Amino acid sequence: DRGMVYDRFRGRIMFPIHNHIGKVVGFTGRILPQLDTGDMGKYVNSPETAIFQKSKLLYGFWKSKNPIRDVGSAFLVEGQMDFLMTRQSGMKNVVATSGTALTAEHLRSLRRATDRLVLSFDSDEAGLNALERAIDLAESEDFGVKVARLGEFKDPADAVVADPEFLG
Repeated sequence: DRGMVYDRFRGRIMFPIHNHIGKVVGFTGRILPQLDTGDMGKYVNSPETAIFQKSKLLYGFWKSKNPIRDVGSAFLVEGQMDFLMTRQSGMKNVVATSGTALTAEHLRSLRRATDRLVLSFDSDEAGLNALERAIDLAESEDFGVKVARLGEFKDPADAVVADPEFLG
């Protein structure tokens, strides 16, 4: 309003978002826990552009596409932290949606590497609703779908922090 520049990613840890060949096309920023007052979104993304469309990009796909082919399935999680923690635990065939529901465009990208998915979304109401929609969409696109059960854990990141072998 006053003509001053405002840093949209202020107070956030930054994650570069790569396209399928590894070129950085956007960023997402997660609010630092000590600054999270609950009145703003946990994640903020770069604005949508011709090269950054989060409904078409899977976080980590450029790193995981060969392991997905090798294993024969993709382990799909909801966000960057779930991707990073799951990958650090040793699972290399993991990819994530980036603050958006699974889309047909995501599935087209995955189809180049596999036709089998293992879904692991957050265990809250929003995650369970997203899981139902993802199952329906993936099955309508002829993917074989399984769901990873997380037991008492909220998400894959929490599970592997508590037990690095949990998903193994």
